[in-house]
Parts: sequence; structure tokens; C-alpha cells
Amino acid sequence: MSVPTELGYTAKHEWVVIKDGVATVGITAFAAESLGDIVFVEAPTVGEEVNTDDPAGEVESTKSVSEIFSPVNGEVVEINEALEDAPETINSDPYGSGWLFKARVSEEPTDLLSAAEYTKLIEGEN
Repeated sequence: MSVPTELGYTAKHEWVVIKDGVATVGITAFAAESLGDIVFVEAPTVGEEVNTDDPAGEVESTKSVSEIFSPVNGEVVEINEALEDAPETINSDPYGSGWLFKARVSEEPTDLLSAAEYTKLIEGEN
């Protein structure tokens, strides 16, 4: 299973990359695979404040509903509207076109896991 080294990760299976003060957030391939076929995504709204470790939406699959937790503090500046019509994109491309939302960060996160740390975490969950 792919764990891109250029991303930061949370223990709750979100990934994040920050560029020019804007964080792009998604769920990991491990999370997408664990959920099964994703059928619906509820993202936060543009302008909404998100806080680290707080719920920022939901992902619904054929198996269950799981909350999305924000890995950053900031203001949502964009959501991936393509997921409304094609939520399964998260399953097929979780680190690319399956991103969930973007937020302008108010502070850099300090507790993200590296790819190696995240890989150890998911190996322990298998």
C-alpha cells in the first residue's frame, strides 16, 4: 500500500500537505481501503473554521460512516466539489484527485506523523 513520503499523516488516517500556507487534506489509501466503496462525502463548507483533531465532515461507504478529522487549524478555502458526483474517486486516487478540502492554516501543525511513522502505525493495525 502506498504511503507517499512528501505528506504528513494523522493517527486517524488523514493526510495533509501544506504549500504556501494552504493545507490540502484527504484520507489515506489505508482508510479508503478499510472503508470499502465510498458512496458519499460530506465536506466542511468554505469559510468554516476547522481545528486540529475536530470533526470536519464525513465519508460514507457501503460498510460504515466515518468522520473526517482536520489535521490543521485554519479556514476552509476550497472543497473538492468533484466528489459530490464521484465520491469513489477517494478509493481510486486518495492522494491525488480524491482530496477532500483545502484550508488556509493559522499555524503549522506540529504533531503529524512521517510516512515511516504512519507505515508502522498501519502495519500494527493489520
